[in-house]
Amino acid sequence: MRIRCKPWAKPELEACDFCINEPEQMKNKWREEFKNDAPLYLELGCGKGGFISQAAPDNPGINYIAVDIKNEMLVLAKRKLEEAYKEKNMPLDNVRIFIKNVEQIDNVFGPEDKIDRIYINFCNPWPKPKHKKRRLTHIRQLEKYKTFLNGEIWFKTDDDDLFKESFQYFEDAGFEIKYKTSDLHNSEYQENNYVTEHEKMFTQEGKKIKFLIAGRAH
Repeated sequence: MRIRCKPWAKPELEACDFCINEPEQMKNKWREEFKNDAPLYLELGCGKGGFISQAAPDNPGINYIAVDIKNEMLVLAKRKLEEAYKEKNMPLDNVRIFIKNVEQIDNVFGPEDKIDRIYINFCNPWPKPKHKKRRLTHIRQLEKYKTFLNGEIWFKTDDDDLFKESFQYFEDAGFEIKYKTSDLHNSEYQENNYVTEHEKMFTQEGKKIKFLIAGRAH
């Protein structure tokens, strides 16, 4: 579905004190931005903010960064974050957001950023063979993440083919799958499962939610 242009989205983000307007200048400096030694988690393709607006206020001892490619989506995430922190009467000081094409994410993060965890939630499955290199779990992308990832990738999807084909991507990129399930909601693994709008929609459609955790192979 094409997102309608919202002329007010970019100015609103530019005025937001937790939105980074020039993220490339933050490469290798993200830990300095938060001014503490807390774990640093990154969500790739945050969309309307369904995940980040739940996870970040629930875990004030963790620093979160969320990125999306569209101003029109990120501004909705910004508003959800503001609302969530207001409801909890908490300072919004452990989140940063920015606009970027994830295919260029290695221009924004470097080895000194030492990201502890990457979240990929319901990314575009890109089913056509000619488009598969654009998948956020494709080996081409995984090699980029390895340059700044010190921990794990947590991946959720409703798409069977993307999930199964991602196993090979992770293996080829030197990751090992530590946990996987083809039916998250009926699995034994329920910890920290923040249900997003997409997850609710897919579940109502009868689709099983697939989930895995992958880490760097030793």
